[in-house]
Amino acid sequence: MNIKYDSTDISSIFEYSKGLLGKSLREFVPDDYMVRKGKGGLGEMVEEIYFGYDKNNNPEADFSEAGAELKCTPLKKGEKGKLLIKERLVCGMIDYVEEANKDFEHSHFYEKCRLMLILFYLHIAQANLLDLKFLYSVLWKLSEKDLLIIRNDYEIIHDKIVKGLAHTLSEGDTMYLAACRKGSKGTDVTKQYNSDIPAPTRAFSLKPAYMRTILAYVQECKQNAVCNYNIASGKEETVTTDALKKHSFDEIILGRFKPYMRKNEQQLAKLLKLDLSQNSKSKFFQISNAIAGEGKIGNVNYSDEFGKAGLTLKSIRVQANGKIKEAMSFENIDYQEVYENDDWYESRLYEMFTSRFLFVIFKEQTPEENDYVLDKVFFWTMPQNDLNVAESYWENIRSNVLNNTIAPQYFWKGGDHKLFHVRPKGRDGNDLTDNPNGGKCKKYSYWFNNDYVTKIVNEN
Repeated sequence: MNIKYDSTDISSIFEYSKGLLGKSLREFVPDDYMVRKGKGGLGEMVEEIYFGYDKNNNPEADFSEAGAELKCTPLKKGEKGKLLIKERLVCGMIDYVEEANKDFEHSHFYEKCRLMLILFYLHIAQANLLDLKFLYSVLWKLSEKDLLIIRNDYEIIHDKIVKGLAHTLSEGDTMYLAACRKGSKGTDVTKQYNSDIPAPTRAFSLKPAYMRTILAYVQECKQNAVCNYNIASGKEETVTTDALKKHSFDEIILGRFKPYMRKNEQQLAKLLKLDLSQNSKSKFFQISNAIAGEGKIGNVNYSDEFGKAGLTLKSIRVQANGKIKEAMSFENIDYQEVYENDDWYESRLYEMFTSRFLFVIFKEQTPEENDYVLDKVFFWTMPQNDLNVAESYWENIRSNVLNNTIAPQYFWKGGDHKLFHVRPKGRDGNDLTDNPNGGKCKKYSYWFNNDYVTKIVNEN
């Protein structure tokens, strides 16, 4: 095949990629073409069929002469046909023994993924790979700021590998770059460095939350081929690039809370210049948000860094007796997603529960006065033992969705004391949504039990 682009010029490669948009590989191959098997099969076929070269397994990027890596990643259709990210972007398997002897600048990820040509295609279950249609071409360069956060993520992962603790890695350890499980249903294990304990096979990946920011960027541009070069993020930023050169993201955020510790809500409102309604349920979040975002951000959960990391700020009130009255709510269950996905490690719930949280704790001093002080602040990731319980929780939910028994008597309840339960949020008690089995059904949400939240607070 005659190559119709300059393989040394990324702009030429990007321009050529546009010819695949709105089309499938079927239009470029003979009828007797042998389809490649496996998840990586589509990417290899794009390289071979459309870009005209055989896939090799050397550590250089796919377009090594141009310093770029080709990635194909799926989108799925959600409610009302909205396009959604289907999964994290895998950026190469981790060889624990080999990775232990590298630093960030010589890592597989850094060498291959600083600049990526990402081709988004529409996933259709059971479809022939040759028939999948490509929708967007994105030339994505990791910004200096993102690389500073990713470097810190890499060092957290690398530190565990070097210490012989690869078996304890969790996607919740990090912000943007994750060590995700790979292999059959996430059960495969391999040899690790400096330990005889087998470790689950993992790959470097960009988290689904980060991928959603790329998709949002593409959709905001209203074009099917975009490049993010030299364009600043349109989202509010909680930290600056200069600050990240001196301290980690966690250090910066936690440092902002230190001057306010042990102050009550009235003192905090005055210092932060907040006009708070005394009866407002959200006033503790407003205080937490004002400190974390230095009063410059409407909601830090929608900021650039929190969004890319899937990081969530939650404020918690602890009563004077040490108990927490309220359970903690999460998003509504997407029944269609649960119905279609049979892999726990690819589920929306797994992504949520392996994400990081910033918990801001307010402690009541005297019950009569109802006075709360800022007591402690910490980042938290769900431990593996609790994730094992969460998998059973997800299996119960999925079984009921598949069996069309979407009703409270079939789901886990708070009184079962299993860490998690299912129920509607207050305002959604009678709200209906689409049932994948046909018709409509009530909206229910994911919840942490209040005794589980108490346990988290007491242990941190």
